[in-house]
Amino acid sequence: MPRKFLKSIMPDHNAMREHPHLRKFGQRLTEPRLWHLNRRSVAGGMALGLFIGFMPILGQMFLAAALAIWFRVNLPVASMAVWVTNPFTVAPIYFYSYKVGAWVLQIPMGQYAFSLSWEWFTKEFLTIWQPLLLGCVICGTIAAVIGIIFVRLGWRLVVIHSWLQRQHKHKSRSRL
Repeated sequence: MPRKFLKSIMPDHNAMREHPHLRKFGQRLTEPRLWHLNRRSVAGGMALGLFIGFMPILGQMFLAAALAIWFRVNLPVASMAVWVTNPFTVAPIYFYSYKVGAWVLQIPMGQYAFSLSWEWFTKEFLTIWQPLLLGCVICGTIAAVIGIIFVRLGWRLVVIHSWLQRQHKHKSRSRL
């Protein structure tokens, strides 16, 4: 069952509540819906994490955790799902998001050479921020919807498979 697998990889919520840095949240972390492993809670956490993961902002995990508390979806899943953008995927994701935003806004794509400097930020970034942000919102929304569908469908298929296995075992025991 998906619940057993997720419980095996998730940190213990009692240990997280007692963590010195997380005690600041107090009673908010004791909300059972933040830790409950069901189809809706995990799908909501996945959607929230994927959407925030596509946003070009700093502190994505903290924002996802805060919004998971606000929306009362699975906190660990939301915090882990933001890692869809990691050092290996961040460049292709933001480049594709920029292309989507430029296509929607009907802005021709320019040739931009990235350099980590204040001059690049003040000149080049100011010309690409609108298509980039719009593309990130569009791609993040699509990723969130796909995440919900994937989790709910996958969860349902695993439950059906588990149910059929139990039914098969029960039938084989009754034959003996």
